[in-house]
Amino acid sequence: MRTRRNLSAIALLGTLVGSPFALAQTKADCPKPEMVSGQIVRVDADQGKITLRASDGQTHEFSASKEVLHDKKVGDRLEITKRMPEGCK
Repeated sequence: MRTRRNLSAIALLGTLVGSPFALAQTKADCPKPEMVSGQIVRVDADQGKITLRASDGQTHEFSASKEVLHDKKVGDRLEITKRMPEGCK
């Protein structure tokens, strides 16, 4: 019984000591927030999609709610910050 309790305590200690390192490792893998600015080339409010063409010619597609897209039209200039992946906030 005493051996089992000691093993449980060691396992718990390993979890508590190792968790900050695991969090730090995850945070280090997170990208920096990226801003995309460009001209709207397509708006699909039904699908909740908007497509931008950046100044370098690349196109980027984003998801948005119908409320956000209702007043956007092709040709408008827009600046969007890409959303961070889960766990990177």
